[in-house]
This record gives sequence, structure tokens and C-alpha cells, in this order.
Amino acid sequence: MSEPMIWLLVRGVWETLAMTFVSGFFGFVLGLPVGVLLYVTRPGQIVANAKLYRTLSAVVNIFRSIPFIILLVWMIPFTRVIVGTSIGLQAAIVPLTVGAAPFIARMVENALLEIPTGLIEASRAMGATPMQIVRKVLLPEALPGLVNAATITLITLV
Repeated sequence: MSEPMIWLLVRGVWETLAMTFVSGFFGFVLGLPVGVLLYVTRPGQIVANAKLYRTLSAVVNIFRSIPFIILLVWMIPFTRVIVGTSIGLQAAIVPLTVGAAPFIARMVENALLEIPTGLIEASRAMGATPMQIVRKVLLPEALPGLVNAATITLITLV
């Protein structure tokens, strides 16, 4: 393999890793709050709101079901507004992030569903506010599941 080919390969690997980690990071920035909101608004949970839960769940399911290539084409105008172009490294990050966020949101919700309800009940009994329950009980307890979600998402994005 010639030296220019090696440098093309190195550049391609670098761009792939950059797109993966940057879109994974922004996907988590968008998906984590949506996943927490899905969990806490679920019927029978901390801030139960069936209408909001159904609406948010439907939006997440719709975006999760769109094939990535269609999402990529559909987002070209939005990508141009955000980054000024529809091709290149920066332009690929926008649809990758939008494609990853609903996936992450559902995985965050599932990680939170694995937490025993007794922990939440004990937190409520001690007078914790819903925000304190999320920050000090739910997220720390769900951390292994969240790390698993991050790993699966990054592998999927590659």
C-alpha cells in the first residue's frame, strides 16, 4: 500500500471516529433528558402525565423507525441551516445526532425502568422532590445501564 493510500485510510478512520464520538455526545445531550422525561411522566411514576408521555413516546418511536438514509436526505435543509453545508464531516454529525437521540432516549428510559420501585418510594418517604429523586437516586442507580446504552449507541453509530 502506498503512502498516500495509508494517509487516506488514516484520515477516513479519524473522520469516522470524530463523527461517531461527536454525534454520540450530542445524541446523549438530547436523548438523556428525553429519556428521563419519558420515565418520569410514565403512568404511575414521579410526575405522571399520560398525555405528555404518549405524545413524547410517539415522537420517539416515529424518529426511531425512520431509516437513516431517509433521515439523512430529509434533514439536508436543516443541516444547511445549522452548519452551512450539506456535505462533509460537520454536515454528517447533524443527522447522526438526530438519529441517535431517540434511540438513546428509549435506552435511557429502559435503564431507568430497571431500578426497583422501592428506591423511589423510599426517596419520596424521606421528602425528596422529583428533581432530587432524578438526580440523586435514578441517574446514579441507572449508571451501569446508561454506560451500556452509550456503548451500544457508539457501536451502532460506527
